[in-house]
Amino acid sequence: MKKIKKLFKWDFKDLGMVLLGSFLFCFAINFFVVPNNLYTGGVLGLAQLMRSILIEVFKIKIKFDFSGIIYYLINIPLFIMAYKSIGKTFFFRTLFAVSIQAIMLSLLPSKLLVDDILTNVVVGGLLGGAGVGIILSSGASTGGTDIIGLALSKKNNNFSVGKLGLLINLIIYGIAGIRYGLEVMIYSIIYSAVDNLMVDKMHEQNICSTAFIFCKKNPKPIDDFIKNELNRDFTYWYAKGGYDDSRTYIIYTALTKYELIKLERNLKKFNIQTFIVKSEGIGIKGEFEKQF
Repeated sequence: MKKIKKLFKWDFKDLGMVLLGSFLFCFAINFFVVPNNLYTGGVLGLAQLMRSILIEVFKIKIKFDFSGIIYYLINIPLFIMAYKSIGKTFFFRTLFAVSIQAIMLSLLPSKLLVDDILTNVVVGGLLGGAGVGIILSSGASTGGTDIIGLALSKKNNNFSVGKLGLLINLIIYGIAGIRYGLEVMIYSIIYSAVDNLMVDKMHEQNICSTAFIFCKKNPKPIDDFIKNELNRDFTYWYAKGGYDDSRTYIIYTALTKYELIKLERNLKKFNIQTFIVKSEGIGIKGEFEKQF
């Protein structure tokens, strides 16, 4: 357990969330997308296209869907990008998550659960997007365009991971439409739209927040947590409580929603009586770095 914490900086809860997110993502692909001969887009969509072409050209017959293996191989150079551009911890987390996904994609059967194709793409998009969002919120990713999107959104506060995925997917779906028909392209695009909207809703690091923290005692433990654990700055000042004229400390900080959740969870540990006033979904311009 100590080695896992040192390498991934995860506890059992984070590890469980990555496994859950990976399962939801792979379940959506193998039970709602692949049985309908649709394509997910992104690197996995590219892998699925390559799988279909290899089967058609070389008449390959394998009992499992080997697009997961192709997906893993394509991700190898992107792992290097994650290591250099985003960080070592994110690299190890993503390597672990993508490895689990490649295994699940290969082992889970491809089975149609619902006959209606529109129901498949909507439910599959919701489940798949929720899975990716859970993985991203745990500090890992599903690889592929997620790595590219996170690297770019780290430099540009207005950049959205989901929008990049949608743009790349349109290119892949255009190829799928030309080769396999307009219906395949249309339903794949619907899946992609639902999936990416769900990713942006679930991906809390795309949401900027601010918080005022009021407390009566010395707030140094809170200050240290914001600086050392969240790697954020803050502003503080002394005020006087209007009810009893007592001295009050006020801390103001700008965070992502994910960091704000971590702050709220840890406030109770400091044994300082506090209350917090927060605002979410606000616009922040200037030198506000998104951290992953």
